[in-house]
Amino acid sequence: MTDAALSTADLSFEDALARLENIVSRLESGQAPLEESITLYEEGARLKAHCEARLKAAQLRVEKIVVGADGQAKGVEPAEFS
Repeated sequence: MTDAALSTADLSFEDALARLENIVSRLESGQAPLEESITLYEEGARLKAHCEARLKAAQLRVEKIVVGADGQAKGVEPAEFS
């Protein structure tokens, strides 16, 4: 695993999204040289995948919240993967 992949894995969703937004802005500006654009695009792809994985994990957690008879959340169940 590369240093970039290791550092991406450690990012919170919010930090990864902010970095991804910066990369998109830089690429859209057209000011980055070709080699830098390629590197930015590769990092952006990693960040996108990271954000998608974080969102999926959060979605699974929310879907598995157990609601008691009184309508209050009383815990969570393990998510089932298909």
